[in-house]
Amino acid sequence: MDPIGTITWIVLFVLTTVAVTGIVGRLGWSAPVALVVVGGAVSFVPGIPEVEVQPELILYGILPPLLFAAAIRTSVIDVRARRDSILLLSVGLVAFTVVVVGFATFALIPAVTLAAAFAFAAVVAPTDAIAVTAIAGRLGLPRRVVTILEGESLLNDATALVALNASIAAIVSVVTPAEIGIEFVVAVVVGTGVGFGVGWIVTFVRSRLHSAVLDTSLTLVTPFAAFLLGEFLHGSGVLAVVLAGLYLGYRAPAVSSAEARVAERLNWRTIKFLLENTVFLFIGLNLKGILQGAMSTGPGFWPTVVICIGILAALVASRFAWVMGTTLLYRKGPRRLRERGWAWRNGVAVSSAGVRGVVTLAAVFLLPKETPGREYLQFLAFVVVVASLLGGLALPAIIRRLKLPKPSLVQELAERRLLMAEARQAGIDLLDGQQLPEDEKHVAALLRSDAGFLGETLDAYGPDASIPQLEAKYRLRRAMLDAERAAVLKARAEGRYQEPAIVAALQAIDAEETALRAQFPKEGEAG
Repeated sequence: MDPIGTITWIVLFVLTTVAVTGIVGRLGWSAPVALVVVGGAVSFVPGIPEVEVQPELILYGILPPLLFAAAIRTSVIDVRARRDSILLLSVGLVAFTVVVVGFATFALIPAVTLAAAFAFAAVVAPTDAIAVTAIAGRLGLPRRVVTILEGESLLNDATALVALNASIAAIVSVVTPAEIGIEFVVAVVVGTGVGFGVGWIVTFVRSRLHSAVLDTSLTLVTPFAAFLLGEFLHGSGVLAVVLAGLYLGYRAPAVSSAEARVAERLNWRTIKFLLENTVFLFIGLNLKGILQGAMSTGPGFWPTVVICIGILAALVASRFAWVMGTTLLYRKGPRRLRERGWAWRNGVAVSSAGVRGVVTLAAVFLLPKETPGREYLQFLAFVVVVASLLGGLALPAIIRRLKLPKPSLVQELAERRLLMAEARQAGIDLLDGQQLPEDEKHVAALLRSDAGFLGETLDAYGPDASIPQLEAKYRLRRAMLDAERAAVLKARAEGRYQEPAIVAALQAIDAEETALRAQFPKEGEAG
């Protein structure tokens, strides 16, 4: 395709994604399902060229930023608090699903080898971080359940793709279980080291940058750098991206400027929106080719219906069996586990949230051409994603029947107010030590009486306000904001407040600091 044609397609993709998402959002429908339907319908329009999926583009161009965008918004504190539950789901459940669905696929489709069946199982094993987060946020699930679902969906991608790589190796060559085990360990160890290493290096550089543009530019290339380095060193590039994102998201409030953090949040929200929704539209445009390949290589219509039902049943059953078994272990196991156990209703909620999405749709195109029944397996992955998305629409009814306790909005609001009051007091306590002899006394008095004002204009002190007076006001308020941020970060490290209160407080401080610097920037900060 010529450059003009490529640009035209990109523009059409973005416009269609924005239009469809905006319309279905107003109607309360599922945007991913709508985009797949729209893309699928367009693929059958005469004259529409067939869209060819490039696996390398998906693996190196789409997955890293998608995973990074989810990771930087995930609470490290919450993940650390629930790390055992999250690991049981993101590692144990994925491995269990690969085995169960792999053997089920091998039994249902005689033309598929065991290695290809395991590769397909690895493709459909991980849940979708974006879909799960959207569902959890909309339903008002308990904070603990939300943390487990988000942590699982973020980390299980790495486990599934490591399993996929091992299965692909078994497809194209002969490998032993010992070799697969060694490859898995190496991938995890190297990926972990690269992720934390890249995160530390980028954090060190960001702490010495004084330009939001440079800071933002650095974060935009970070997921690609982590992924490429991880893959080059024979580790898990996906795990490297996830851990780098978690590390940077945790350290950002302490090392980067407020402008950089505000820009980072907006940029990555936009990137995540465009990529995840465009992928659904893109896969929909492949529907015609997928169906043609399935019809030419598949066993027929009714056998295909049976196969689809069997694979979906294996997916649902494996998730329910593992999660409910884990729930039983926590409730009846050793005392340390019983102290961290959850109710049966929580187990049912976690079991029901098995929505598949972008990673599954993207990973299925990584299957090599040597894979037996490749086109048919791509079709089955498509069916799994659409069925799980449709099944996700029933989650609100399931959650209502479970009668899970919703987060207390009153308590969250009280926590935010208490934390902001604590932070503002820290700023006031710092004020006396920051005053210079030449500062006018009423400037500090005004700051002390109203430490929470936002974006006060340069005319707030009246037409007779002097430049030194304004400089003192902004210098002192900036110092107070630094003290407020430090107080919030200390409270986060001590675990005295829940994550929503921490995030709200940090964003409020960033918003005020950004407004102040826009009105009276320091020298060299304008860029």
